Amino acid sequence: MSDSENDNGMIAAALRAEDARYAAQMAGDLDALDALFADDLDYIHSSTVRDTKASFIESLRSGKVVYRNMTRADTNVRVFGNVAIITGGAVFEVTAGGADKTLNVLFHSVWIKREPGLQFVSWQATRLPD
Repeated sequence: MSDSENDNGMIAAALRAEDARYAAQMAGDLDALDALFADDLDYIHSSTVRDTKASFIESLRSGKVVYRNMTRADTNVRVFGNVAIITGGAVFEVTAGGADKTLNVLFHSVWIKREPGLQFVSWQATRLPD
């Protein structure tokens, strides 16, 4: 298999994994998120709050944060060996601390190929002005 075929396979797998993460976050499927999230996840929200895997999942479990809708746009995926970096824009409709918010962000999402499959290891979002 050529490098470009490997890259194309990794690109498709990373986008499927990112879609699965969005679906699980909107559904509040904590078991799916536990499987997708790496134990060493570093999740930096557009609010500058920084979460680990445990603290992020707990914020969903407690209802402190609810993702009502997540829509990605202008996505680009770059592959570096066993790492896929997804960049783009997104609009998230969330309820945080009891307040409904619509967040327009730029982001990067990092996935790494490990056993048993891709794992979500990093997120960084920057909120765009309204």
